Amino acid sequence: MSATFVGMPPFPEAAHAALADTQLRTNLRHATHTIRDKRARVVEEVEDWEALRVKGARIKDDMLARLDTHLVTLEESLTARGATVHWARDAAEACAIVAEIVKAHHVDEVVKVKSMATQEIELNEALAAHGIAAWETDLAELIVQLGDDLPSHILVPAIHRNRAEIREIFRTRMAAAGRPAPDDLTDDPAALAGAARLHLREKFLRARVAISGANFAIAETGTLVVVESEGNGRMCLTLPEVLISVVGIEKVLPRFADLDTFLQLLPRSSTGERMNPYTSMWSGVTPGDGPQEVHVVLLDNGRTTVLADEVGRQALRCIRCSACLNVCPVYERTGGHAYGSVYPGPIGAILNPLMRGVGHDKQIDSLPYASSLCGRCLEVCPVMIDIPEILVHLRAKVVDAHRDGAPGAQDLAMRATSFLFSDPSRMSLAVKAAGVANRVMTPFGKRTLPGGRRALGRLPGPGAGWSDARDLPMPPRTSFRAWWKATDGGRNEPPVVGPRHTGGAG
Repeated sequence: MSATFVGMPPFPEAAHAALADTQLRTNLRHATHTIRDKRARVVEEVEDWEALRVKGARIKDDMLARLDTHLVTLEESLTARGATVHWARDAAEACAIVAEIVKAHHVDEVVKVKSMATQEIELNEALAAHGIAAWETDLAELIVQLGDDLPSHILVPAIHRNRAEIREIFRTRMAAAGRPAPDDLTDDPAALAGAARLHLREKFLRARVAISGANFAIAETGTLVVVESEGNGRMCLTLPEVLISVVGIEKVLPRFADLDTFLQLLPRSSTGERMNPYTSMWSGVTPGDGPQEVHVVLLDNGRTTVLADEVGRQALRCIRCSACLNVCPVYERTGGHAYGSVYPGPIGAILNPLMRGVGHDKQIDSLPYASSLCGRCLEVCPVMIDIPEILVHLRAKVVDAHRDGAPGAQDLAMRATSFLFSDPSRMSLAVKAAGVANRVMTPFGKRTLPGGRRALGRLPGPGAGWSDARDLPMPPRTSFRAWWKATDGGRNEPPVVGPRHTGGAG
């Protein structure tokens, strides 16, 4: 059984460890900058890119407003074309459905198209418990699987690995899973891809059952769509006798004509390409062509909970392009594993808490704070998800979820601040006390800030976490109110009494 994200520490702890890995940071910086530079070039070619983003967001919002109706239409269209539709409320139910279908065909292995939904429900691990091996056929997913690793990116799951590391994984692990790597394998990308191709070809040719996800599901026609870059998906979708597709309910599009918009938005935003090399579409069963038994598992697993959140529901627009990861300064430095989920980066920081709820798990509660709120994710999102808005919304929910417990250091600090700020007389006393504190603390100033202000060193106790990452200026000796009074509203020069420090609260 491969590794899972179960038991991952909260984001600050995981990020601290990731920041110490210089090779990881080098790999991530190179990969994210390459992808986002390609994206920027192809987006500039589209004169009406912003209008296209608005259209994509509107289509998704209209779909979500009538999701129940569109899902029923999708089921009817799929059934009319020979597919069997299953409904799964959660991960356990979805895994049980897939396992029963596979076991009914008496096979002990399946091949898989890259799928975030199946990773989300940990389908591979569930099948392994039934003695069924699920082989990933996407090159990056294969690297992760053979290395007993975890995915760290939506588009490029092995983005944290370099060529030398991939060669070593193939050389030492490939034989145990099937055809071994060539003895003279180098770290040349073409050689690595060639080794993977030979290894996977055996699995494609003997597999009787395949499992996929879907990028889009068209309600009008019952068409499922998978976009990819390698052709492995096409092999899985055409060669096996049985095809099982696990599809999140938010992937539905009302009309076939809506697909045009997203086939322009997705490749440019994800891989920096004008179009995907492979776009596969299938509608149920076609006699004599492709799989002759097709199952579609429509997955909820927290999506209706997100739909009920008026601020957070826009996250269901997501088309899994990963553009937000590639521009995020936090993701670039920490990588995807620190987020503790198959959905890393900015979109993961909102999807996981929205789908799973807050207030019951420290790791989940830490994710809305895994951001500087710089807004780059919103700027590049092809469907205009306001991730910073949702992050702030979720931070409030995390705080509210813990109000009944014992107050922490932050709560006490905020309550003290509220006590001072809510009464003018208390505020005035605090300002005067700050001036006195300046005189007392001046000898302890560690360094001088721009403008002549002195900064204190590391605070003790709970304040250490704050002061370790920020300068802590000493309070001004003279408050704004005192300065205003002494200068008659700024019309006169203030009296000189020792070193002049103006500004401050008041």
